[in-house]
Amino acid sequence: MKIPIYQVDAFTDKMFEGNPAAICPLEKWPERNLMQNIAAENNLSETAFFVKSEEGYDMRWFTPTTEVDLCGHGTLAAGHVLFNHLGFNEKYIRFFTRSGRISVKKEDDMIVMNFPSRIAEPIDAPEDLIEGLNLETPPVRVLKDMNYLVVLETSEQVKQIKPHYRVLSNINYAGIICTAPGNNHDFVSRYFAPYIGINEDPATGSSHTTLTSYWAKELGKKELIARQVSRRGGTLYCKYLGDRTEIGGKTKTYMKGEIEV
Repeated sequence: MKIPIYQVDAFTDKMFEGNPAAICPLEKWPERNLMQNIAAENNLSETAFFVKSEEGYDMRWFTPTTEVDLCGHGTLAAGHVLFNHLGFNEKYIRFFTRSGRISVKKEDDMIVMNFPSRIAEPIDAPEDLIEGLNLETPPVRVLKDMNYLVVLETSEQVKQIKPHYRVLSNINYAGIICTAPGNNHDFVSRYFAPYIGINEDPATGSSHTTLTSYWAKELGKKELIARQVSRRGGTLYCKYLGDRTEIGGKTKTYMKGEIEV
């Protein structure tokens, strides 16, 4: 059995930056264990698989250790593969996923995704969250939807976080977004998810469904430019539309090949 594979750097126009994702177009779904083993062998934060359906494409995402419900950079990379390598020439790509329908379009040199918005609600911060983040100063506030959202005062505080991943891995039900206002961007962030095998994700589309709704309200604007300040870094172009959020980014092909299994 031979499976095509592409590796795409997402949320960047430069190779070796942004968030790398592997994309495997399929004719039909193989066993789940095979997809999980391929994702583990790729050892990237996400490997995306998609199959053509009547209304678009069914898509699934896997980290090296588990299947996940939503992955922004994997979706962006899959759109890049369809538009740039597989000859897709309609206006919208419609992906059907465990998180619902995701529409993807091409705008100039960017690919833009449309997600359901997420609204985080204020909570009292759990002790293992604060201990695991190893913060020098207390957060401005902590909120939660499916992830924790930890708001800090400055972008430098976000950049300087040195987490205790062993402690954070005890939080086995949520990822952790840390964010602050930006200097050259509207806001900055980092994303940690050791419970699904990703200590720090380089550039995370899904977290920006939460971040965009939060910062749109805080900054009083609906269109925002965000920077994820991981070691690789990534730039995301966000638009808050109420119950939906658009997240756009640039992409760069790193590799295309074939898996033999």
